[in-house]
Formats: sequence, C-alpha cells, structure tokens
Amino acid sequence: GTAAEVLHDEVRQKICADKLNTEQWLEVMAAAHEVGFNTTATIMFGHVDRPRHWAAHLHAIRDLQEQSHGFTEFVPLPYVASEAPMYLKGKSRRGPSARETLLMHAVPRLVFNGAIQNIQTSWVKMGQRGAMVALNCGANDLGGSLMNESITRAAGAEHGQEWVPRQITAAVAAAGRQPRMRTTLYADAPEQQRIRAFEAADLTQIINTDAGKHQRSKVLQDARTEMQRSIGAET
Repeated sequence: GTAAEVLHDEVRQKICADKLNTEQWLEVMAAAHEVGFNTTATIMFGHVDRPRHWAAHLHAIRDLQEQSHGFTEFVPLPYVASEAPMYLKGKSRRGPSARETLLMHAVPRLVFNGAIQNIQTSWVKMGQRGAMVALNCGANDLGGSLMNESITRAAGAEHGQEWVPRQITAAVAAAGRQPRMRTTLYADAPEQQRIRAFEAADLTQIINTDAGKHQRSKVLQDARTEMQRSIGAET
C-alpha cells in the first residue's frame, strides 16, 4: 500500500511521474486483495497537492475497499520537506500545517465510515507528541517501534531511530488510550512475542554526519589516487 503518494494524476505527474499512475496503483492493490493479500493504504500529502486531490484520494481508497475489503489500515504521511529535493528546488511547499495533518487523520475516519477501521499515525513523521495528539483526532493505531529508520530522517525529520514498546505503551496510556500490541492483521500479538519485545535491549544511538560537498570531493579524489597507486604497483 505504499507509494500511493496522492492518487490523482495531476499531482503524480509532478511528484512521481516515473511511478505507477492512479489507475495502475489501484489495479495492483485490487489484484493483491483478490488473491488474498492484505495491504495498507497511505497518502503522502502537503507538497503540491490541494484538498480536492486529497478528497479524490480518499474516495478512490474507499471505493476499492468496499469491493475488495483488503486494506488493513490507512496511514497519513505528512510530507517532510527540509532536505527533500523538490522543496530545495522551490517546487513544493514546506509540508502540511498542523491543522491539515490532524484533519488528515480525522476526515478519513468519516469518509471510510467503517470500511477501513484502522487509521495509523506515524510518529516518525509527526514526532511522538504529534502522534499522541493524532490518537485523539481519528487515529487508533500507532506505528511502529522501528530500527534506524532512514528515509524520513534523510528528508530532514528528527525522528525515526527507535521508540521501544515499553515507551510506546506508556505514552499511549498517558494520552488516555488503551495500548495493545497487535499483529499485521490486527489480532492480539502472541504472548511470547510481546514478552520478547519488552525485554529487548535498546539500540545504540547511530549518529550520521553528513559530509560537505568539498569533503565528499576530497574523499573521492583520495580514493581514485589510492586506486591508481594500487594498479601501478600491481603492474
């Protein structure tokens, strides 16, 4: 269900012309559901899109779900712009507003009207505090504990290293919701899996330092020089 971006070809031509068009994406999902695969459905919003595009996206997802019943959850993904090439080139806005982001969790709950029961909030995109707010604005699912997420962080987000299960459950409870560890298909997680998750050690923090343009050039030049020396020594 990923790579849905926005299911409107006017938008897709601008942000992902090399990907499937709207009709093709829906066909792939329908085929997967027909043979018994369940999938997620996402929307990545807040760049060149507008509310009318969001509405078309939600209706397309709902219409397919009413036929196939194969989507397990809907996942709004606010566009992270800071280091995104499209934003750096001045071709997109800086991402959705906080109000738009919360509405993107609340409105699908109304549009789907039970056809898709689970709305997942992404703490990697929204941060831990933002995700907790979303749990009271239409979302009932929080994903995930993760390990060294890189895509969103590369786009400039500060979140995504790890949020361990014991911290997640404490935050969810503090937000006034009942935490429950689930499987991919939303059944209760097996007891042994739950125990292992809570007993696992935290990851060691990874610090990635970006190399500047001149530093990268010097590293490449040094590598070429060393390679040429090695070739000369062998001959």
